[in-house]
Amino acid sequence: MSMSAIFRLNSTRLALIAGLLTATGVGATEGYHSALPVQGSLPALSGATGWLNGPALTPAQLKGKVVLIDFWTYSCINCIRTIPYIRAWADKYKDQGLVVIGVHTPEFDFEKDDGNIRQAITRFGITYPVAVDSEHSIWNAFHNRYWPALYFVDASGHIRHHQYGEGDYDLSEHVIQDLLAEASGQHTTDEGLVAPQAKGTEVAPDPAGAASDETYIGFDKAEGFASPEGFAENHRQHYSVTNPCLNHWGLTGDWTVHGERATADKTGASIVYRFRARDLHLVLAPGSDGKALRFTVTLDGKAPGDAHGTDTDAQGNGHVDETRLYQLIRQAGDTGEHTFEIRFLDPGASAYAFTFG
Repeated sequence: MSMSAIFRLNSTRLALIAGLLTATGVGATEGYHSALPVQGSLPALSGATGWLNGPALTPAQLKGKVVLIDFWTYSCINCIRTIPYIRAWADKYKDQGLVVIGVHTPEFDFEKDDGNIRQAITRFGITYPVAVDSEHSIWNAFHNRYWPALYFVDASGHIRHHQYGEGDYDLSEHVIQDLLAEASGQHTTDEGLVAPQAKGTEVAPDPAGAASDETYIGFDKAEGFASPEGFAENHRQHYSVTNPCLNHWGLTGDWTVHGERATADKTGASIVYRFRARDLHLVLAPGSDGKALRFTVTLDGKAPGDAHGTDTDAQGNGHVDETRLYQLIRQAGDTGEHTFEIRFLDPGASAYAFTFG
């Protein structure tokens, strides 16, 4: 199922729940019980390969607390844009009985590295505990399929609500308030909603005029590949591309394309993508020695100027020094179709996936 379809189905269901919450009144009376249905029980968290920002937690230890489980992975743009709200809720409601747990379940192999996860936790200012789910054990226990995915658990250990994908933050916070009111059994007043100040890659997407979706570079999941040579799987090959159409892309120069990524084998290797969106991001990695590798980007053959992202300057210059998502373009105003190119000035960098916003 596509993410857009998930959003449509989820929004319909959440609208019904929102009406239910409005009709019931959050925390309106003594002995309040939420009308949210029970969707299951909190599974064991014992499948984590490690815990960061705190000791391991169990369902038994969490009884009496309202728990928010956030499945995320650190290079996922949808997860990154959700984090400001997760941080804000963790801070606002921690003294009222809310426990937030991030479950880091990787999509790419490099996201299994504890060092990379630690860097991401620091970069995003995450202070709540994070279960490292590198074997997908907790993911499977929840029968989860999406990043991000939020599960809202009541004080008795029952899952009462879930949210797949980014968005619907107001309703999610109302659910937190509702379950906290149920846990206390006491009257609560409207506390209002958080309004986190997001910046960089955390800023919400601009759907107006957006027409480009996540695109994988490795041959396992690649779509829209326009280089006429086709993939030489796991072998070095010289590629070319000219004028790809919307949401098509190609390689130029010498590359080795693997299942998850493509690695630039020679100075001057580039990726060209025809896209339509405000923001363009690319998940990149340096070489095995970790040395910073230089690149330059253009928009319609020119330096991006004011349309540069947080990881490039106005001349389009940037460098890859860690394995993560890089924001390369952020436009203002008209976001019509454009041709993007990233050219690597040093060999050895790997590209995994484009995302947009």
